[in-house]
Amino acid sequence: MMEKYEINKDTLAVIGLNDGKTKVIEYHLEKILDEPAYEVMEHSCGYFGSSYQGRVEGSRNILGCNYKVPIIVEESSEIIFFPTASPSLSECSWFSLHAIESITEGKDESFINLKNGSKITLPVSKTSIENQLLRATRLKYLINTRKEAKY
Repeated sequence: MMEKYEINKDTLAVIGLNDGKTKVIEYHLEKILDEPAYEVMEHSCGYFGSSYQGRVEGSRNILGCNYKVPIIVEESSEIIFFPTASPSLSECSWFSLHAIESITEGKDESFINLKNGSKITLPVSKTSIENQLLRATRLKYLINTRKEAKY
């Protein structure tokens, strides 16, 4: 059996490809995996001791939103990823909260520049990606606020 990929602190993006494959981008590495992005996310959540569905439910409870929710893949390192589309779609890509350097808008797409210099083009509006980035930032903020709360 092929070894599964686990998201880690160097993972910047998990890009869903239409052929059931996934491109993973780390700071110093890019690789193509023979599994959909959803399975990479699901396996990584399990690797760090939770289910993907549990992560989604937790984020929904914290944020009060129901679709395209960001998830905390691993708490102690604050590995938070957000989707660019419905996670059930093969073209859904996931980005680390800390991965994006800048976003520019094209005619029917966005150009995402990652912190390692990689450039990704997606058929998603800049506004949609920025909203997802804000949602992930809010998740991190609310989690940290709860951690620091005095009882």
